[in-house]
Amino acid sequence: MNQKKRYIYADNAATSPLSHKAYEAMVPFLVDEFGNASQPYAFARKPKKALQEARAMIADSIGALPEEIFFTSCGTESNNWVIQGAFQQGLHVVTSAIEHHSILRPCTLGDTTIVPVNNDGIVLRDEFCKALEKDERGLVSFMFANNEIGTIEPVGELADVAHHNGWLFHTDAVQAVGHTAINVHEIGVDMLSSSAHKFNGPKGIGFLYKRRGLEWPSLLLGGSQESGHRAGTENVALIVGMAVALQENIDSLQENIIHIQDLEEQLLHGLEKKDIAFHRNGSPNHIVGNISLSFPDEDGEAILHKMDLMGINVSTGSACDSKETQISHVLKAIHLKDKFAKGTIRVSLGRMNTVEDIDKIVSCMNKIIGKH
Repeated sequence: MNQKKRYIYADNAATSPLSHKAYEAMVPFLVDEFGNASQPYAFARKPKKALQEARAMIADSIGALPEEIFFTSCGTESNNWVIQGAFQQGLHVVTSAIEHHSILRPCTLGDTTIVPVNNDGIVLRDEFCKALEKDERGLVSFMFANNEIGTIEPVGELADVAHHNGWLFHTDAVQAVGHTAINVHEIGVDMLSSSAHKFNGPKGIGFLYKRRGLEWPSLLLGGSQESGHRAGTENVALIVGMAVALQENIDSLQENIIHIQDLEEQLLHGLEKKDIAFHRNGSPNHIVGNISLSFPDEDGEAILHKMDLMGINVSTGSACDSKETQISHVLKAIHLKDKFAKGTIRVSLGRMNTVEDIDKIVSCMNKIIGKH
């Protein structure tokens, strides 16, 4: 009998493997307890209770109140809700050049200022302050951690600056929730977006934290679900799975960070020992395991495909079309030279990766890029 080929999954920033605990918690609400949580009869009681408990678990994991958590279909929906809500109120939006497309694309619908970043991907403070002078009030949206290079922004400090100038502050924390400690009240954000499948939860579910007392337009109109802020029957199974996966990651957060940090160092040291020339992108203050590597005069897409053939999944910072290599907006924003940008890949490690995985990744990179 042929043994199934084992792939090494090293693209956790794109999506992550579903937690077994989350899966097991979801099953009853997919099969037996399928009632609509909004209904008044007895069959809806367990789904309704599960919804309340999940909301409380998620709120506790980020230092929020249960009534400040609103369930959405994903991080993209949460981000669109925030940006489109700002424009509905006539607010000016200030964001950065390295945001996810789910921020940058809706920002084209209204009055927006894009703030540049430095070579590490950190928002330029002086440019940020200048942008706030354009209006007396508006919305600032800076991501907590960048999906391509892992850089963590000084969100608390940036939120303080925004509030001092009378502006609201939102953070896209899709890459951060479940991977680093977050307390929304301590860092002072007004809104925060997250997505379950980035922290070993199911796809198709996310949440928006919205500070209590903050009035914000609804994105979806219809029923009275989510306190009238987000219409549509709640997917109880996915919500439960999200809550369980997040709680599992939070309970082992420090253990996970240490484990992934060790793997990251093993990868970098392994490449150095093989005398493979590379440049590490991003800030020293980054989400552990999010490793953007640029190999001079190499082709990142070719590296990706060769590694795929060797059974390793990573992503790239550039893509080829019929005419030229398209370098990502993030790599352009950090002023990475073309000779490095075109040879960029992202290895993003998770808690389920192993030492053996890293040895294989280094060995394969050496075969592809190393000196022969």
